[in-house]
Amino acid sequence: MEIFWELDRIPPEFGPTAVTLGNFDGVHRGHREVLGELAQLARRRSLRSLAVTFDPHPRSVHQPDSPVELITGLTDRLARMAETGIDAVLVQHYTLDFAEQSAEEFVLDYLMGGLGAQLIAVGHDVRFGKDNSGSLETLLTLGRSAGFEVVTIDDVGVRCRYSSTAVRSHLGRGDVAAAADMLGTAHTVRGTVVHGDARGREMGFPTANLGGTMEGLIPADGVYAGWAAFDADPERFPAAISIGTNPTFHGDERRVEAHLIDVEFGSLNAYDSTMTLEFIGRIRGQETYAGMDELIAQMHLDVDRARAVLG
Repeated sequence: MEIFWELDRIPPEFGPTAVTLGNFDGVHRGHREVLGELAQLARRRSLRSLAVTFDPHPRSVHQPDSPVELITGLTDRLARMAETGIDAVLVQHYTLDFAEQSAEEFVLDYLMGGLGAQLIAVGHDVRFGKDNSGSLETLLTLGRSAGFEVVTIDDVGVRCRYSSTAVRSHLGRGDVAAAADMLGTAHTVRGTVVHGDARGREMGFPTANLGGTMEGLIPADGVYAGWAAFDADPERFPAAISIGTNPTFHGDERRVEAHLIDVEFGSLNAYDSTMTLEFIGRIRGQETYAGMDELIAQMHLDVDRARAVLG
């Protein structure tokens, strides 16, 4: 799959195209079916399939005081879109100026003129252009006059079962298994490995701590079974992942840290590298313990349960 970061970087010989557009946050099963259907439509008409996705999320631009918590970062979004068989993605930098295009300008100048669209695939409830003035009827009218095909392509009858909102709700409750069922893959969070306070090492459970800007929606506080990977290394390590504020030690900073099971963490030289965590199952919620001995005993149980969940 080709990735284009600017409209004018798309080579003229790439098209003509079959185009769809959306945020595709999480790239859940419904998104995957839509994109897969687009790829098939394009092949049947000898077109190139291209999806337009927006970065940042339009709501974050129009309502900066209440931005959307994205399920996945752009890196994982693009990787998952590539799995659907489409030919290319244009990552459109979303700005207020971009949103000022009229519905007609967006279709005729951007989609047809810029992307070479001969087929535009949208949902029945599509809205586009300044103040969301464009609709499916607008597209159909323009298609008849300008000579492009319009195909209505919703989540293939599964919109009620798969939605980004539902995935966020599952993650907010810590139900990473239900989220994975909707996503069609394990939920992931990635970030840079940073030095912590070494408390885990003192208790015999050293952890890799995520810091800086993290990509991916962080699930509810608690302990999870999952997998950890570093940078481009294909090896995955079994992990007990903890999310929370360490209330036993009166912490107030929310942390994401992973204890690699049966792995000598010091041998990995992981600090300052990128760690990706895959969440497989929730073991328990965040709890406060009477002291270190009680917490250590619980951590042994957590690791045993994580090992069992991961097989």
